[in-house]
Amino acid sequence: MDKENHSSDMESGDCNRLQNDDNAAPRIKDVAFLADVSTATVSRVLNQPHSVTETLRNRVLKAVGELDYVPHGAARALASRRSRTIGAIVPTIDNAIFATSLQYLQARLSGFGYTLLLASSDYNLEREHKECQTLVEKGIDGMILVGEARGQQTYEVLVKKHIPYINIWIYNPDSPHPCIGFDNYGAAYQLAEYLMDIGHRKIAMVAGINEGNDRAVGRSTGIRDALASRNLKFHNGFYEERPYSIEDGRNTVSAWLSHSSPPTAIACGNDILALGVLFECISRKIRVPEDMSITGFDGIELSAHVTPALTTVSIPSAQIGTLAANYLVARLEDKTTASKTRLSSHLVIRDTTAPPRID
Repeated sequence: MDKENHSSDMESGDCNRLQNDDNAAPRIKDVAFLADVSTATVSRVLNQPHSVTETLRNRVLKAVGELDYVPHGAARALASRRSRTIGAIVPTIDNAIFATSLQYLQARLSGFGYTLLLASSDYNLEREHKECQTLVEKGIDGMILVGEARGQQTYEVLVKKHIPYINIWIYNPDSPHPCIGFDNYGAAYQLAEYLMDIGHRKIAMVAGINEGNDRAVGRSTGIRDALASRNLKFHNGFYEERPYSIEDGRNTVSAWLSHSSPPTAIACGNDILALGVLFECISRKIRVPEDMSITGFDGIELSAHVTPALTTVSIPSAQIGTLAANYLVARLEDKTTASKTRLSSHLVIRDTTAPPRID
């Protein structure tokens, strides 16, 4: 039970006002009186819920609910110089893998008493910069960005305003910027090695657009370097960069399948492209994996439920969201926290890959 003396926070008429003035908007003093705590305790419950006991938190929140109390956001921000909002700019919300990270990010931030403001860049760095400026103007306390490759002016906006930020979805131990992610290059390299280890030599790739996307660059370079390590290159030059869509995956592979010497394996920059390749093969009655092996990247839920199930690289999207929230809140509370966190990805071998057919 809260032992604080809160009598100084309550004026003599407050109890009567609570009982008699139904039209007056409830104040923080009213919540404190009803919960039998100080206004400082109410403020901690609302702004730093993790800093109080569950019993005390529940008591205060019960009073908040009974009074239908709504904190005055502008006044609270002026008093604390914090808006208790975190901005996040993602390349797209039309991708389950980002949606998962955002879900866990928001849940974690909510537990800390923060609200998430979301923007999308559509893989356009100029648009990302504009969205960053807009979020900063709205008074965000912290920022989450996807990847590292962007104009220096975006970082300068954040540094100038003393706004902590974190790059997610990428790990670069030599970067001057904080990051939480995994090794896109290493995961793609391992994927290509697996294809070569089971006998493939005619390997092609449908990659994501590399411009402005260091995750796509890492994956493309990882596949290419793995092939080169065994004196191979993309079969017949079959390498295309496409937007992440099923239609683009289908359209790209359509021309390759008509070639007199098609590839025996196609590595894709993400699962969405891989599903497009798979659907096109099925429509052309090309057997997967007997005639064509296909790999994806990201490990979206659908990849495990299509037939045949997709071989892919599973990445820790939920963990990325949770850890990004932890990092920013730690920075905002002046707590020591690691500026770089490397997470693991995993090759998940399923039914779309097998050794090449021997003619």
